[in-house]
Amino acid sequence: MADLSTNFCGIKSPNPFWLASAPPTDKEYNVVRAFKAGWGGVVWKTLGEDPHIVNVNGPRYGAIHSGDRRLLGFNNIELITDRPLDVNLREIKQVKKDWPDRAMVVSLMVPCEEANWVSILNRVEETEADGIELNFGCPHGMSERGMGASVGQVPEYIEMVTRWCKANTSMPVIVKLTPNITDITYPARAALAGGGDAVSLINTISSIVSVDLDVMAPVPTIDGKGSHGGYCGPAVKPIALNMVADIARHKETAGLPISGIGGITNWRDAAEFIALGCGTVQVCTAAMTYGFKVVEEMIDGLSNWMDTKGYTSIDQFQGMAVPNVSDWQYLNLNYVVKAKINQDLCIKCGRCHIACEDTSHQAITNMVDGSRRFEVIDEECVGCNLCVSVCPVEDCITMEQMTKGVDPRTGRPIDPGYANWTTHPNNPAAADAAE
Repeated sequence: MADLSTNFCGIKSPNPFWLASAPPTDKEYNVVRAFKAGWGGVVWKTLGEDPHIVNVNGPRYGAIHSGDRRLLGFNNIELITDRPLDVNLREIKQVKKDWPDRAMVVSLMVPCEEANWVSILNRVEETEADGIELNFGCPHGMSERGMGASVGQVPEYIEMVTRWCKANTSMPVIVKLTPNITDITYPARAALAGGGDAVSLINTISSIVSVDLDVMAPVPTIDGKGSHGGYCGPAVKPIALNMVADIARHKETAGLPISGIGGITNWRDAAEFIALGCGTVQVCTAAMTYGFKVVEEMIDGLSNWMDTKGYTSIDQFQGMAVPNVSDWQYLNLNYVVKAKINQDLCIKCGRCHIACEDTSHQAITNMVDGSRRFEVIDEECVGCNLCVSVCPVEDCITMEQMTKGVDPRTGRPIDPGYANWTTHPNNPAAADAAE
């Protein structure tokens, strides 16, 4: 049976599944319930020294649902913990004492003055926690006070605070990055330059999920007004994967330990983050949607998948997908696929035909010999796989590789001698160079 244990910058846990810093990790009661359910670690909800943290006593969440009411995206306007610092620290110490085999990381956010960081670091060290996470990501509330994303968007500040922390604690320092930035490698490089042991990402995305058209205010609405919040949940997973990959493949940050966050809902999501280089994964929205026991499926699913693949430990497939993340210019333009429709599975809804006819390449017919039948016209199909995406029947339409083909843009046969766009004759730059 696969061994799911992890050693992340010296922080050990029985499995890679940690709860992210958020409402589920706000107190001892929640964290103990999580550990009983099987979570490998937690990042305790962000602590600060500001005694004036007051959350709204009204709606804190907004949501985006699919047609069947599955939660796709989650928006929150909750601040860091509003519980007394002394109470949090006492509970952290007790939980770590009672659950020594679980990872206990403490999220921190204080104003950008070294004395503030030194003060809270000294107090956290007394809890015997395993590490700290610097919260440079919250896009709402705290950023208005000069913390959170307002720090995470300035690489110089990230490097400065990280260096302060490394100089004043022996605990591993994980730097949590904001996605509200153009190039995620800049803050990652700043964290590394400051001596950070690892990065975690992504934090929530600044967002307004909807507007209440009756009161004309953003949702959630507090006494007729709303604010932007932090967006998370399954919908942000593609953004998170891309940013993780950017860090994992950048020449300056390759090899930097990463704790992956963003829309992880099941074991497959976790495996994808690990394949892109993550050593652990952090979960929030899935736990808030399904409860702490969702980790049981994650553990069993990942373990079973690893068994089928012959992996006996996490590190055997960690980062394996990174070399296959390429810039567009290096993609093989000689790789040709065509859509194929399984007539036994087809329910004749016509969605593939309409999508292709109206918005793509008119490559799917809706009539054959006078009867309703959907078939692919190979000469027109460019292999875009839009039809696969809109088809409601799984595996009804598949993409099949062709051993040879014709470039639909030029009508010329594919020449297997050209490996990528850099040397492809359709590339004007390549043609100019040839002349």
